[in-house]
Amino acid sequence: MAEQKEFIVAIELGSSKITGIAGQKKPDGSISVLALVREESSSFIRKGVVYNIDKTAQCLSTIVKKLESQLKTRIRQVFVGVGGQSIRGVRNSIIRDLPTDTIITAEMVSELMDENRATEYADQKILEVVDQEYRVDSNLQIDPVGIRASRLEANFLNILMRKSFFLNLSKSFETAGIKVVEMYVAPLMLANVVLTETEKRSGCALVDLGADTTTVAVYFKNLLRHLAVIPLGANNITKDIASLQMEEADAEAMKLKYGSAYTDNNDIDDTLKYSIDQERQVESRRFIEIIEGRLEEIILNVREQIPNEYYDKLLGGIVLTGGGANLKNIETAFRYHTRIDKIRTAKFVTLSINSGDPAIKKHDGMANTALGLLSKGYVNCAGGELNTNRDLFAPAEDQEEPVVDTVTTAAAENPGVLAADKAQQEKERQERELKEQQQREQEAQAEAERQRKKANSFGNRLWNRVKKFGEEIVKDE
Repeated sequence: MAEQKEFIVAIELGSSKITGIAGQKKPDGSISVLALVREESSSFIRKGVVYNIDKTAQCLSTIVKKLESQLKTRIRQVFVGVGGQSIRGVRNSIIRDLPTDTIITAEMVSELMDENRATEYADQKILEVVDQEYRVDSNLQIDPVGIRASRLEANFLNILMRKSFFLNLSKSFETAGIKVVEMYVAPLMLANVVLTETEKRSGCALVDLGADTTTVAVYFKNLLRHLAVIPLGANNITKDIASLQMEEADAEAMKLKYGSAYTDNNDIDDTLKYSIDQERQVESRRFIEIIEGRLEEIILNVREQIPNEYYDKLLGGIVLTGGGANLKNIETAFRYHTRIDKIRTAKFVTLSINSGDPAIKKHDGMANTALGLLSKGYVNCAGGELNTNRDLFAPAEDQEEPVVDTVTTAAAENPGVLAADKAQQEKERQERELKEQQQREQEAQAEAERQRKKANSFGNRLWNRVKKFGEEIVKDE
């Protein structure tokens, strides 16, 4: 029997492409990329949001099959990264007034976390919760456990996604028959692999310039403070150029060839013209104004998304990444419009990556999020050996390859990895059961407290007195 492979698989749903990536983590901390597949998704995913479930499922199936072909191994589960226009961060605070000199316990903190998780948002689902500092009386603390206080305020940044879009996304993977181990917020995974610890600590704004969206993540004192997605990206510049009556493919080619994010007025040659086709030309000044006009709009929106309370504290400046950050003079444009001097472009991740794939070796920022998702994966995604003679694009029921229980097969061939998987799954199950039990206990306590308050309420006491008085009158008669 062939030796069982071990690898992690991640799928990123970008604003214009879906990316599938597989790789292995090495003992020295490096990652070897084994396979990478990209598929256009603009016809069924808009600005990172799934609109057509069937087409999305078909694309996901194609990506998995292409990855399996390169890996020569079945894929039994994947990690998923989501972003897009429906993602946003919302602050939430929960306050507890405590008896004087109460010592804060871990149970108190856990109750506040659970209460925050239970917060209801209209048509929104909490994908991730980022803890902020706790205000203990008048002091801010990262960990309040063990401190005496009479007031505790827990602060959270809840990452939300519209429920309808989340259901569409989940249904797409279900339709494709792809098991999802865990779903991550893609911008957070990106930040983990492109920002330095110094930048997170001293404060910075990570700006991911995608095709259809621009994501802004603000960090300060090692914590994510704000997350927002702007529905504008590099494709908007291309569409503006296409307004000169040309195909978008030709407009994209002109943008890459002549485009610049910033050009000093003294450097513009009014006699220079760029060729649109064999018969038409556009003046360089007009071409420059088209690009800079749209880019200025994007940058000013980024500026508005940086909270004022942190704007002057971002000692780490602005970190640019994504395909849109490859535009010439992009850093100069951000300095000019934001008045922030410290700007750098993260064209690649801070991890040690081994890969022969040209798309990875290109270091253009477009693979950064996928690599961040890959680095976050923690369980083996490999299944059984693949029958290389099968038709990759034929339905599964038309294949002659026998159906194999990949979990049982993998357990027999590589018990160590799958034992770790099972241990992780058992740990997660126990944690879920514990949370459910705690929630039931909290609900029971809350109900008992409501009954107690009801029994001790003024109206209830008054009714009891009236009732007792009436009983005494009847008794006397």
